[in-house]
Amino acid sequence: MNLLLISVAPIVIILFYVYYRDKYEKEPISLLAKGLFAGMIITIPVIFAEQAVASALPYIFTGKIGHAFGNAFLVAAMCEEAFKLLAVYILVWKNPNFNERFDGIVYAVFVSLGFALVENILYVFSNGMSTGIARAFTAVPAHAMFGIMMGYYLGLAKFSKQNSSSLFIMAFFIPFLFHGIYDFILMVQINWVLIFFFPFLIFLMYKTNGKMTELNKKSIFRFR
Repeated sequence: MNLLLISVAPIVIILFYVYYRDKYEKEPISLLAKGLFAGMIITIPVIFAEQAVASALPYIFTGKIGHAFGNAFLVAAMCEEAFKLLAVYILVWKNPNFNERFDGIVYAVFVSLGFALVENILYVFSNGMSTGIARAFTAVPAHAMFGIMMGYYLGLAKFSKQNSSSLFIMAFFIPFLFHGIYDFILMVQINWVLIFFFPFLIFLMYKTNGKMTELNKKSIFRFR
């Protein structure tokens, strides 16, 4: 029971926080639940995609740094962020409830944390309470912040008349980049690189909070 609680609690807390930050026009609970479920479901194709990419890595990268780079950017970041973006796109891109830019953040975070929920349960039940506590302050918030970045650019792309395609590409590339850097710092197992881990997390928190604040201030519902 304690393992389940430490697995689920940080997900729930962040979901409520992001839902609260959507100040001016809340999204339907039923659609948010679908987003969370979609994030859980994509863990299945992600596993197969990661296995396929991982099997090719020895032919592409050599050495400790090369393998860490391949696993961080191609296996984890590319596969996971691609399927998250696909899930968000299928779920809400043409849905009338996606009617302002901040909505992109909300839906992307719900999908991202649906994925993180399954991943977290697997890791915590395999490795114990200490892993659960560590992930509650690192991996789970990181998935949420990757989702915020994705949703920020997805929201811009949805309502842009001129740069929609390039912004949509950014909705994948930016979370892919940050996700890859996050995993590479941990996977490369070089002490001086690991020093940058918590400063990088703080930087992500600063950037994502700024993105949410920016879109909230520009909400079309703010003065209605």
